[in-house]
Amino acid sequence: MKAKLSLLSAAVLTASLALSPVVSQAALPHSVNGQTLPSLAPMLEKTTPAVVSVAVSGTQVSKQQIPDMFRYFFGPNAPQEQVRERPFRGLGSGVIIDADKGYIVTNQHVINGADNIQIGLYDGREIEAELIGEDAESDIALLKIDANNLTEIKQTDTDSIRVGDFAVAIGNPFGLGQTVTSGIVSALGRSGLGIEMLENFIQTDAAINSGNSGGALVNLNGELIGINTAIVAPTGGNVGIGFAIPANMVNNLVGQIIEHGEVRRGVLGVAGRDLDKQLAEAFGLDSQHGAFVNEVVPDSAADDAGIKAGDVIISVNGKKIKSFQELRAKVATMGAGAKVKFDLIRDGDKESVKATLGAADSVEKASGGFHPMLDGATLQDGSNGIEITEVANGSPAARSGLQKGDIITGINRTKASNLKALKSLLKDTEGTVALKIKRDRTSLYLVLR
Repeated sequence: MKAKLSLLSAAVLTASLALSPVVSQAALPHSVNGQTLPSLAPMLEKTTPAVVSVAVSGTQVSKQQIPDMFRYFFGPNAPQEQVRERPFRGLGSGVIIDADKGYIVTNQHVINGADNIQIGLYDGREIEAELIGEDAESDIALLKIDANNLTEIKQTDTDSIRVGDFAVAIGNPFGLGQTVTSGIVSALGRSGLGIEMLENFIQTDAAINSGNSGGALVNLNGELIGINTAIVAPTGGNVGIGFAIPANMVNNLVGQIIEHGEVRRGVLGVAGRDLDKQLAEAFGLDSQHGAFVNEVVPDSAADDAGIKAGDVIISVNGKKIKSFQELRAKVATMGAGAKVKFDLIRDGDKESVKATLGAADSVEKASGGFHPMLDGATLQDGSNGIEITEVANGSPAARSGLQKGDIITGINRTKASNLKALKSLLKDTEGTVALKIKRDRTSLYLVLR
């Protein structure tokens, strides 16, 4: 199970695990009064071989600081922390996206920390997989197996799907083996759930349960529209609210992993918030959907494109967006160097601009995936650490106590000299984080919860 949960997502459980034979049900008649009944069987016969089970094993390492009062009894060479190792096993699902190269997509939380990954194919074969790359912020991982006679899933442009379209979930829930459930697309662009750092989910009422993580959400043509990832589960089981990562977003990330061995996130260079009723009224706008720009980072992609504070971005490459979170997720997964068209409203008029996204290796928004309480801060590699170049008023970063000019030098007791190190440390640190800050001539710690 995935552990990243916010207030809303205290009831949101990631659907990871499962495999075994499925219980058969009584078949419906082929026809009624001479009329042939519609069936998903022909489509599923071609599609289900592209969905696999993913079995993982590894060792979970936990570290706990030893209080000074206890370390005193062990002398000057006493360890600073206690390290415990515990073996674990888990099961999930995956989708074959390239039969020739043996590429399989799954959720990052399914394989996180695994030392061994075994793929169970539809025909009964079990094959060890190689991890090609992963991205925890979007919860996507790419695996590779060496096997013949594989079936890959068909692809489609998921920007064209609509609320009300039929959807079919395929995966391996509760140890039952490959199982198929059906429903509709309930909502699009779901974000702010606290499940991932980058959220732009398809919501569906097709039954998704523990074990479906990494499995396929397809349309009635058997084309992949999403990777099943999470559920809202107040009682621990399916209640008809499941979430999938859109296939277009997955393809962007996978393409970067294949080309670079990692995700090279795109950066627009804006801080902002969702457009709500109060903001819409204040700016005289009819719409209440979009991303309100509070701030534009100097010399960023947004600045070069002419985006200004006070603009409301309403679409990306011609596709409408509902929130700042959705804008952030789409931009971050497109990759550095991507050319993107943004439609926006400025002073009541609609305008369009084109931007070439920057790279996330030298300047990043904390809202792009470091820590929720760093949202609104602009971070930049400096000679003495990670410089805070801007902090948006009223943002989580401002509420955390960060100020423009602060320099981040470490996390807890570990030094962090650049953005890459900071991101890695925050990824591996659970719970409360103590951020070591240099401010003027003073060193202090700010606690992030």
